[in-house]
Amino acid sequence: MAKPANTKPSNNETNSKDEQFIEKLVNVRRVTKVVKGGKNLRFSALVVVGDGKGRVGYGSGKAREVPDAVKKATERAKKTMIKVPLREGRTLHHDVNARVGAGIVYLRSASPGTGVIAGGPMRAVFEALGLQDVVSKSVGTSNYYNMVRATFEALRNISSPRQVANKLGRKLNEILVRRDGYNATNQPQG
Repeated sequence: MAKPANTKPSNNETNSKDEQFIEKLVNVRRVTKVVKGGKNLRFSALVVVGDGKGRVGYGSGKAREVPDAVKKATERAKKTMIKVPLREGRTLHHDVNARVGAGIVYLRSASPGTGVIAGGPMRAVFEALGLQDVVSKSVGTSNYYNMVRATFEALRNISSPRQVANKLGRKLNEILVRRDGYNATNQPQG
């Protein structure tokens, strides 16, 4: 049986694929470069893109018009997406922090119903990622780019119990028992 000659998806399939992404515009800046003949005016955009199911990416773009800058940033964000393991599809597996430049972010897992407690660019990242319950704090700089980069650095450091079990060469239920506060004989750990 021969394969069909045209294996590329049609435009309709490609567009339906793009529609599943959540795009968040974090920041737009007007950037001016002074040159010999005067000033060159451009716009810089920072965009976060995610699928709401644990994949998220960010990108920046610069162009003479705002829509072009946003389009460039969105394309770059889709290319740099990372996969983040989520606990029950709603929160982080464990607490984590990260530092980029002068910006430090602290991310904490939260109980159901807590919501997204985050400010500015961190909220955009969590909403695009699909987190429903998380508590976060940003210390140091309020620079949008460094806050987003620090948040992504923290998200890269998240490990699921399955990844930890593989790394340590143990069984998954041994790791889960310890995480929930009980040892192998079901006695509370003190």
